[in-house]
Amino acid sequence: MSGDSMAGRKTFSPGLDKAANFINQEFAAIGLQTFKGAKSFKQEFEMMGIKTLSVSGTMNNQPLKQEEVVAFTAFPTLTVTPQSGFETASIKAGENFFRKAFSLKGAKKNYLVFVSKSFAKNFGRLNEIKSPLFASDKSVVFVLSDEESKQYAITVKNEITPMPPANIVGVLPGKSKQNEYVIFSAHYDHLGTGAPVNGDSIFNGANDDAAGSTAVIMLAKYFKALGNQERTLVFTTFAAEEIGGFGSQYFSNQLNAADVIAMFNIEMIGTDSKWGNNSAYITGYEKTDLGKILAKNLEGSGFTFYPDPYPDQDLFYRSDNATLARLGVPAHTISTSKMDDEKNYHTVNDEIETLNLDNMAMIIKAIALSAGSIISGKDTPSRVDVQQLR
Repeated sequence: MSGDSMAGRKTFSPGLDKAANFINQEFAAIGLQTFKGAKSFKQEFEMMGIKTLSVSGTMNNQPLKQEEVVAFTAFPTLTVTPQSGFETASIKAGENFFRKAFSLKGAKKNYLVFVSKSFAKNFGRLNEIKSPLFASDKSVVFVLSDEESKQYAITVKNEITPMPPANIVGVLPGKSKQNEYVIFSAHYDHLGTGAPVNGDSIFNGANDDAAGSTAVIMLAKYFKALGNQERTLVFTTFAAEEIGGFGSQYFSNQLNAADVIAMFNIEMIGTDSKWGNNSAYITGYEKTDLGKILAKNLEGSGFTFYPDPYPDQDLFYRSDNATLARLGVPAHTISTSKMDDEKNYHTVNDEIETLNLDNMAMIIKAIALSAGSIISGKDTPSRVDVQQLR
C-alpha cells in the first residue's frame, strides 16, 4: 500500500487506482460480498474538477475582489443576485470557522454565506477544498464581508472536468440482524508526489493512512474466519479524504443512518500514542458510550482506549467518521497520532520503516476484541446528540 510503486496514492492518479485494485483483490480473496448487490467492491462516485477562471461582482455597489469570494459550484457559470433564491447565512467572529463552513457546504441547499473579516487569514484556505466537488445542482458561495448585504451581484466562471474516484466496500452479512450495520473504515488515498527532499519526492503515507487501510483488511480476514457476526459488518476504504473527505461523505449518504449501530474509523495507528504501546485514543469519546463498551470488553488485556487528548484539533469533525456522526451515529475515529508532535505527518518520511508494526498489530487486535459485543448484538452504543453538534 505504501510502496513507491503507488506513487503516494493521490486521488485521481494511477497510483490510487493501483491501490484500489489491490484492496479489491484482498476483499475478493477474503470472500466478502459486495455492498447492496453491486457488481464490484468499487463504489464509484462522480466528482467534478473545478478550476475558477474568474470572479466578478459587487456588494452594496462596491466591487468585490476575487480573493473575497470562494464559490463551491459545479456550474461553468454561476450568477448570484437577491433574485436567485439563495438562502443567506453568516459566519460571525468567534464562531468555529471551518466547522460552520463545512456544515453549510454540506447542507444541500443554495447558500450565500457572509464571512466575518476576522477570518480573513483563513478564508483563502476554502480554496484548498473547493476542487474537486461532487456533481450537484446546489451551490454555496462564501463572501468575506462583515455586513450581511441585501445588494449583491456575483458571477463565477469555472472550467469543469468530470472525475470518478472509488471507495472500496465489502460486506459480511449478519446472521440475525442483517439490517443493522457495524462499519470498519479508513482512507486509502494520500498526497502523491512533490518537490524532492534529499532525493525523495514520494509521500508514501504509510501511517496516513495505509496503516488504517491495512487494519480494515486484517479485520475483514479475522471476522470472516470467525464467522459469528449477528450484525452485518461493512469494511470500506475511502478515496478523496485528503482533498475534503469526499469518499466518506458519498458512502455515508448511501446508508440510512438509523441502521448504522457503530462506525470504527481507523486513522494513523502506525506510531506509538502519547501513552506508549498498547494504547490509542477515540475522538469524540464523551459523545457516546462506545468507548466505555470497548473498555469493558478489554478488561484484563493490558490495552487502553483513551479520550482524544487533542480537543483543540477538532478531530471528531475532521475525519471520515464526521458525516455519520452528524446524523447521530456513534461514529468515532481511533488513532495514535501525536497531533502535536508527529514528525513524519505529511512528509516524504512517512514510510513503512517508521512504523511500529508490533504495536499496530496490538491495536488491530484490540479493535477486534473490543467490538465483539457490538457485533454480536449484545451491546448497542448510545447515539450522538445531534443538537449538541450545532
